[in-house]
Amino acid sequence: MNVPANPPLPWTWPDPPLQVALVEPEIPPNAGNIARLCAATGAPLHLIGPLGFRVTDRDLKRAGVDCWDAVRVRRHRDFESFLASPDCGRVFLFSKKGSRPYTSADYRPGDTLVFGSESHGLPEELLRAHADRVLAIPMRPGTVRSLNLATAVGIALYEALRRAAGPAL
Repeated sequence: MNVPANPPLPWTWPDPPLQVALVEPEIPPNAGNIARLCAATGAPLHLIGPLGFRVTDRDLKRAGVDCWDAVRVRRHRDFESFLASPDCGRVFLFSKKGSRPYTSADYRPGDTLVFGSESHGLPEELLRAHADRVLAIPMRPGTVRSLNLATAVGIALYEALRRAAGPAL
């Protein structure tokens, strides 16, 4: 892929990289945008459980544009098989039901940020099983039901990158 160089910025990429996991994503353009974000940050993308689209979906490919060669996508049958995989680092689950803000976590290289489907979020049993690692992105009360999945991933991933990179950033 022939991509023009971006100007260098004072930034330290965590090693191992942070990871993003989507549990049962449903909307191809969201998954494509998240794949592009993962390519830009070096974060492997884990697609977990049944998907609401085919990985060959035209809208998925269009949203990711030219990034598909640059993102490491891994498929997992279910959350348990993801947790058992050697790729899985510490997990942080993101939900509007979380009682801790996403800015309070102690992110480290290799951590995995886990997000649920657009219509249902993460299953209650996952939230209960990992209650000490459920985080939320604040929203003004009474305004919206939730954030767009790709937007939420972008907010959380860049905060986690900033924190995992160390005090210089």
